Amino acid sequence: MVVLNSKSIKYLVFSFFLTLFGFSLTESQAQEKLKGKVLSKGQGVEFATVFLPELSKGTTSDSLGNFVFENIPKGAYLLEVSFLGYRKESVEVAIPSESNIEIELVLLDESLEEVVVSGTLQEVSRSASPVPIQVFKDGFFKANPNPSLFESLQTINGVRPQINCNICNTGDIHINGLEGPYSMILLDGMPIVSGLATVYGLTGIPQSLIDRIEVVKGPASTLYGSEAVGGLINIITKKSELAPVVSLDAFGTGWGEFNVDLGVKTQIGDKIHSLTGINGFLYGNPRDDNQDGLTDISLAQRISVFQKVRVDRNSRKEFNMAFRYLYEDRWGGQMNWTPAFRGGDQLYGESIYTSRWEMFGNYELPTSEKLNFQFSANGHNQNSVYGDMVYLGDQKIAFGQLTWLKPIGKHQFLSGLAYRYTFYDDNTPATAGSDLDQNEPSQIHLPGVFIQNEIQLGKYQTLLLGARADYNSVHGTIFSPRANFKVSSADQSLIFRLSVGNGFRVANVFTEDHAALTGARDVIFAEELLPERSWNGNVNLVKKFYTQSGTFLSFDASAFYTYFSNRIVPDYETNPNQIIYANLDGFSVSRGVSLSTNFALPNGLEGNVGATLLDVTLTEEGITERQLLAERFSGVWNIAYRVPSIGLKIDYTGNVYGPMRLPLLGELDPRPEYSPWFSIQNIQLTKSLGKRWEVYGGVKNLLNFVPPANSIARAFDPFDRGVEFAPDGTVVSTPDNPFALTFDPSYMFASNQGIRGFLGIRFTVLD
Repeated sequence: MVVLNSKSIKYLVFSFFLTLFGFSLTESQAQEKLKGKVLSKGQGVEFATVFLPELSKGTTSDSLGNFVFENIPKGAYLLEVSFLGYRKESVEVAIPSESNIEIELVLLDESLEEVVVSGTLQEVSRSASPVPIQVFKDGFFKANPNPSLFESLQTINGVRPQINCNICNTGDIHINGLEGPYSMILLDGMPIVSGLATVYGLTGIPQSLIDRIEVVKGPASTLYGSEAVGGLINIITKKSELAPVVSLDAFGTGWGEFNVDLGVKTQIGDKIHSLTGINGFLYGNPRDDNQDGLTDISLAQRISVFQKVRVDRNSRKEFNMAFRYLYEDRWGGQMNWTPAFRGGDQLYGESIYTSRWEMFGNYELPTSEKLNFQFSANGHNQNSVYGDMVYLGDQKIAFGQLTWLKPIGKHQFLSGLAYRYTFYDDNTPATAGSDLDQNEPSQIHLPGVFIQNEIQLGKYQTLLLGARADYNSVHGTIFSPRANFKVSSADQSLIFRLSVGNGFRVANVFTEDHAALTGARDVIFAEELLPERSWNGNVNLVKKFYTQSGTFLSFDASAFYTYFSNRIVPDYETNPNQIIYANLDGFSVSRGVSLSTNFALPNGLEGNVGATLLDVTLTEEGITERQLLAERFSGVWNIAYRVPSIGLKIDYTGNVYGPMRLPLLGELDPRPEYSPWFSIQNIQLTKSLGKRWEVYGGVKNLLNFVPPANSIARAFDPFDRGVEFAPDGTVVSTPDNPFALTFDPSYMFASNQGIRGFLGIRFTVLD
């Protein structure tokens, strides 16, 4: 039995309060744990630095990306996570935390691991591809929104949209100084833009559905056949499962242009995924700021509908199909022209009705071997008038390709059989039959076979060898080999590539050269045109730099050389009233160097800057001269500054071009032989309003550059009523025409559209 006296009771009471006070003191200074995980694309990141600056405590993530801090006092703290090559992330955390914190890191150079397909017809990361490929994501188009893909390419290094006509404003894409017919345009890997569409086919592709664009410079004929001599541009649409449920992008400009892109994702049952896109464009405000009596830019109404369907098969093998339809009504000419004058000689107008459909798809065969069948077909109907000259063209193309992918040890073989059928008919001498009452449409069969072997020489060395043989039903067998070599450092921060290849092209003048259609000059064929051949060499070096502070810098340098034989060059200068087509009795060379740099700074400044030096020449009978419309220098930039705290992004984009040699109408032509240096610059502000809305606006062509007002020769006399011709067809100099000129809109190097503001809105529902 325990007996408590007064002293003992006092001691117990004192001990109780001391314990209670001590417990409260301990509770107020309680130490907690902070747990979390560092991820990138769902995978744990090892050795990431995790830091609490207020407590001066730091740790690193383990092999699974996990980290833990012990003995952290309760409160709110800033947690900083950094890892070399990734953006630095800062998040606010509260101690104690309810659950593990997950921090997602983003690559400073996301293009390093982007999947590309254009170089080898296989999905590989861009860093692993032996073929140098440039990739431009959908954000690239948002930095400088345009109503057509044609205009959106103006800030890609070494790629220049060339407007070929001052009146109807049709154009094509030049890669490394080579004209549009040398550039192949693919949609989801299928060659659907060719022939007539080299002039009119780059409009109306709904940009809201574009996932990325892949650009390959240099011959790609080994995999893609004719027309991929200068390079290719592969437009890849979004996968239906990754596309937004709804995306809307609409904008207008101060010139009265309106453009709308709408994308909708739907699902039919459990296995059919659908992606629908609609693009509409309207411009109906004639302007003549240069006071030459003709519209500065063509007026147009355009509608394009795109439908893509993917089917989930039980075998999990791929099956998708897509369809696109485009209709456009475009015209330019004298300001008071109306459709009532179409095809007449009272008022001059160039009016083009274009109706085009495309279908393409991919079906993976249900076999144990990896067999894949790709197919496409398109039809292009064109009803055009150029003053009183009518051009009616109809083209249909069907394409099928079966590929077999077979890995064997360190070798990855890809072989394929291809077939292409081209039907072309028009109302020109190109398809005129011996019986003048009946045409003889051109029909070309082009079966082909190709094989490539990608050899893993070592952990970081790859050799790609390929060859293709095509049989053209008109020109016979054409053989195209190529070789690509890549070596890289272990961390992929240094990559070296060497490429050698052969290309070929069968030309169709009336479907490729707008100048042949205008009626301003007679078209003369000096001989039967033979296929063009080319050899190309390309050296590419990529170097990337990362800093612990979160700065990224990369350099991408290339040197290229292309030698052409049988080059088909239109002669505008021998006779100002003719275009003479013949194979070059000599050779042509395109050579140059390019340098691009990408950067991203921790303060939110990022972008890319590029420049290309070009030398494109023609040599005939020992005389070398520069090619028409090939600039010696071009520079591009796309610079952005983000202010995440207020949801603001500022984009500054632009280009600069050196002088180009332009087509003159004879020795007396008073216009400069070379274009001036010029630059087109744009600025845009984008404000996010929540997660679904964006408002953007800015100014295009800040410097208000436009070509000279006299770019169109004798704009006041489009039917040459005041021109006198000699018996041989040459123009006679007269007091009313002292410079011996004819009406000609081909002296063209830049758009006549000056400075203008624009305002737009985007709405996106992700799920």
